[in-house]
Amino acid sequence: MSKRSSLRPLSAERQAPPAPISAFKKPDLGGLSTRGARSAAAAALLGAAGAALAQAATPNEPPPSEPSRVPGKQLAPTGPAASPSVAPTAPPTTPPTTPPTTLPTTPPAAPPANAPAAVQRVQVEGSQDPNEARRRSTASRIIYGREEIERMGDATVGEILKRLPGVTLGGRPGRGGDPRMRGLGGGYTQILVDGERMPPGFSLDAIEPDQIERIEILRAPVAEFSARAIAGTINIVLREEFKPRQNALRAFFAMEEDRPQGNLTWTRGDRQGPMDYTLTGTVSGRRQQDENTNTITGFKANGAPVLAQQIHNRSQSDNAAALLSGRWRWQLGRDRWEIQPFVNLSRAQGRGLSDLEQTLGLIPPPYAQADSHSSSHAEQGRLAGSWMRVLNSGARLLWRGGVSVNLSARESESMQRGADGGLLRLRQDRSRIEDQSLNLGGRYSQLIARQGNQDHSVVAGWEVQLNRRLDERTLLDNGVSRLADFGDDVQAATRRVALYAQNEWEIGKVWGINLGLRWEGINTVSDSALLKVDNTSSVATPLAHFVWRLAPGSRDQVRLSLTRSYRTPSTAQLIGRPVLSGLYPVDGPNQPTSPDRSGNPLLKPEIARGVDLAFERFLPGGGVVSANVFARHIDELIRNVRTLQPVVWSPVPRWVSSPRNIGAAQTAGIELEARFRAPDVGLPNWPLTVRSNASRFWSRVDQVPGPNNRLDQQPNWTANLGLDWAARGVPWTWGGNLNLTPAYTVRQIDGQFSEFGRKRVVDAYALWRLSPLTGLRFSVSNAQPVDFLTRNTSELEDGSVQRQEVLARTYAVWGARLEWKF
Repeated sequence: MSKRSSLRPLSAERQAPPAPISAFKKPDLGGLSTRGARSAAAAALLGAAGAALAQAATPNEPPPSEPSRVPGKQLAPTGPAASPSVAPTAPPTTPPTTPPTTLPTTPPAAPPANAPAAVQRVQVEGSQDPNEARRRSTASRIIYGREEIERMGDATVGEILKRLPGVTLGGRPGRGGDPRMRGLGGGYTQILVDGERMPPGFSLDAIEPDQIERIEILRAPVAEFSARAIAGTINIVLREEFKPRQNALRAFFAMEEDRPQGNLTWTRGDRQGPMDYTLTGTVSGRRQQDENTNTITGFKANGAPVLAQQIHNRSQSDNAAALLSGRWRWQLGRDRWEIQPFVNLSRAQGRGLSDLEQTLGLIPPPYAQADSHSSSHAEQGRLAGSWMRVLNSGARLLWRGGVSVNLSARESESMQRGADGGLLRLRQDRSRIEDQSLNLGGRYSQLIARQGNQDHSVVAGWEVQLNRRLDERTLLDNGVSRLADFGDDVQAATRRVALYAQNEWEIGKVWGINLGLRWEGINTVSDSALLKVDNTSSVATPLAHFVWRLAPGSRDQVRLSLTRSYRTPSTAQLIGRPVLSGLYPVDGPNQPTSPDRSGNPLLKPEIARGVDLAFERFLPGGGVVSANVFARHIDELIRNVRTLQPVVWSPVPRWVSSPRNIGAAQTAGIELEARFRAPDVGLPNWPLTVRSNASRFWSRVDQVPGPNNRLDQQPNWTANLGLDWAARGVPWTWGGNLNLTPAYTVRQIDGQFSEFGRKRVVDAYALWRLSPLTGLRFSVSNAQPVDFLTRNTSELEDGSVQRQEVLARTYAVWGARLEWKF
């Protein structure tokens, strides 16, 4: 394995020397002044774009026999100490920078006069450049550790991700949404937990930020990970920080207006002989309120209005969750075992009220008033393990596997009433989903040659994943089942098989080359009373990554990646079971703005050819300035198409939206990043850190006429600007972040236009360091709430137009977090 590693994690195969008990180091954090934020953000858009400052721990040099590592389990890049180990390795070749010396806090007792002179123990702790792992990787990888995760005191993973380079978040501020790289949602971004894809139904909202060790951003796929990553990969690595006899307690309390939320997290780490472990538990609770106004209008071809409705919705929910994750490792001779459990339990209850006012319409309104209540619960469990053996040749043989079970159930009841208070419609919906998953894999890695500065290593492996889903649903309209013809139960099974091989060369101190080939085949079958689905697809993906360091020891380098990636249809897209509109009963017509939905068992995977070209300059103080340009050409693009058609579940034609392969699309963009300390760029010696990034995106769907024939939900640009001020002489650090996404419009293939309003999110924090092991962090998220606007416009074949506009409130969250290590 070369010294400059590719995107392979370290913890399962790297065997680092034991880490000393390191003294707590005050993080280099800072402050935000919201004055001048808009002009500063504009500057970020022009070139000072960047990422949140990430602290990285010293990655130890791998032993000579280590050619590769296990996905998703890389040695934590944050924190001052290396992971404890169970076997010696070669010492690091890069000397630590500014190694502080930790002395005893109290003087030892004086020895007896006749005793020999005692040798005082001095513990020395070192850390490398926090960007070292990124710089040495032959394929593009960006790592954000505990400092970045904790910085703003975020309550959800999504709030952290929205500040990372090229990452946007769907939905309105403060209410989550799927994370998207390069503005591409709908499955274009691969989400991993510990290097593994989670089964259907798993949400990142199930993970509390305190459970996370680090976040890895991979802009282009590599052979060892699945290539289902057209936009890129976000890998969430759970806690794995091993420090002897460490305990950490974090308590968080916040208010969203008059609604409380909070969590309590405890982390325990220890080592006993050949075993070390980390265990983290979290309990949390949250009360939230939502409010929006939905305006629906319709016009004839001549512009005459024919429909005017306004719906005011209010709801409140109470959520509670408990999470437990851990990591145990044992080392005996040449063998190493690791076990990783994860358990999440959640409960939620909600109640909603709705008022509908129709002032104009050719059809009667579906109701005047409605109220609803719901309850849900979910249980998620995962157990993963691995065994690795170092062979006599120095090669490494790894076997790993895991099982997971996700259970979720939901019950809801909605009562719609007329203007006189009489009951018009009673809608009862009960569902239960059970997901079971089994995954197995193996890999063989070998260092082929090491001659001077020329290293050559190879890795090959296989993966098998089996998923089974049981979906039970009963939908009653006024006591009558509307999906009886489809059966109450739908079973689906997915089988995924993958083979991969990868070669990596380090040529001198200047060139790095990573070539890989991955084949992956997926088969999905489902069974229902009306329709049977059997969909099989396979994709071969050649991958090539190159890095050119402009000179030996240079801090400047150029990266090039040539990739083939793909996106497979989800199980929900393939299964033909309909989802009925909740606004219009099925015994009558619905509207284009509120269609029924169904799947398409004939969908093919989307295939993308891509290129990434990047320049990176690493600054002496741990900062970085980079520019990355990318392009993707996508074939067999999947898009939802809405049509008016006869259906078996209604006596009249209904508007139905279903996915189809419609043709080709292109997307391209530029991603800028700059993060630095003020003295590192020639500014006065202030304790100021700047974290900024900006991205510009372009896309075009060939089969959709312009303008605005963009890929779905992709904004034109996004930008972040963050500032941190670590005050000198006082135990305070201040900081903040401004996140911007502009308003934009997307045209669909069926004459539908989707418009999304702008997002402007201001977050700030202040950290008071009470002692070396105790801190109190105050934070505010979405400090200046802006209502979020979405609008859908449908142009029908007869020239008429229908428009639906939703204006939703957003809220500020004020919180305090106590952090105590002991």
